[in-house]
Amino acid sequence: MKGRDRPVATALTASRFRVGPKAKLAPRAQPYDSVYSSAMIRPSTDPASLPISLQALTPAFAPGEVWLVGAGPGDPGLLTLHAVNALAQADAIVYDALVDPRVLGLARPGTLLEFAGKRGGKPSPQQADITRRLIALAREGRRVLRLKGGDPFVFGRGGEEALALVEAGIPFRIVPGVTAGLGGLASALIPATTRGTNQAVVLATGHAAAGSEEDLDWAALARLRQPLVLYMAVANLPRIADALMAGGADPATPVAIVASATLPSEQILETTLDAAAEALAAAGIAAPSIVAIGSIVGLRARLRGLTEGMTA
Repeated sequence: MKGRDRPVATALTASRFRVGPKAKLAPRAQPYDSVYSSAMIRPSTDPASLPISLQALTPAFAPGEVWLVGAGPGDPGLLTLHAVNALAQADAIVYDALVDPRVLGLARPGTLLEFAGKRGGKPSPQQADITRRLIALAREGRRVLRLKGGDPFVFGRGGEEALALVEAGIPFRIVPGVTAGLGGLASALIPATTRGTNQAVVLATGHAAAGSEEDLDWAALARLRQPLVLYMAVANLPRIADALMAGGADPATPVAIVASATLPSEQILETTLDAAAEALAAAGIAAPSIVAIGSIVGLRARLRGLTEGMTA
C-alpha cells in the first residue's frame, strides 16, 4: 500500500478515532453464519439511564460508529459510566459469552442484540466474521457496541478489531473495562501487587497447546520469581504447573483459582503448584476462571481473616 493510500486516523479524544477520507474500504460484509450467532431485539422496557448530572460526563454515540467496550469481570456494578452510556445509546450490540445478562438488560428498547461469543472447544464464530459484521452494521448507520468481558485490549482481541475498523474507514472509540485478571482477583481479596511482596506481575494466557508457536516459555516465567496471573488456563493448568516446576518454581508456591469472578456463583480454590492439578479436578472448577500463582495469593488469608472479623 502506497503512503498516500494508507488510512489516516485522527484522534477526537484520548480514545476515540475517526479514519480520514483516503482510507480504503473493505468489501461489504456478508451476514453471520447462523450456526455461530443469534440475534434478538431488546424488549421495550425502560433501561437504566444515567442521572442528568452524569450524562454531561459521557460522550455522544454517533450513528455509524463502533465502540469497543469492556464490560468488566462480570458484576454489572463494575461497569464504567461510559459503558452504561454506550448501552443506553447503542442501536446494535454484538456481545461475547462472558457478558452477564444483567448487563444486556441495560440496553435501550429496540436494540439489536447479537451473540458472538467464543468458548474453547465449542463452535464459535471466526474473528474475521465478527469484524465484518461490525463493519456491516456501522455502514447501515447504526451505533454499534462491541461488548466484551473484561477489557477489550487485554486478551480480548480488541486491538485486532480496532485495526480492521481503521482499514475499513469506520470511526471507533475504545472504552476500557476492569480486566478480570486484576478486578477479579481484587474481589477475591488477592492484590495484584503489594510493596514488599512483588515488584512486577505477569498477565499471560494459558490456552495455547503444548509445543505450539503461541505456547509460552514457562521455564523463563518461573525464573522471574514474580506472580503470574493467567487467563484461559484451567484446561492446561496441570501441564503449566509441571512446566513451571521444571523451570525451577517452588512446588509449594501458592495458587488461587477464581471461577466466575465477582458473580454470585464465584468459586475460589486455594492450593499449591504441586497440588493444583489434583485440587482442580476434585473441585470441578471450570472456565471462566482466573489463575493466580505466587506470593500475592498468600495475602488473601490475612485479608480474609480481617474482613471476617469485621463482619462477624
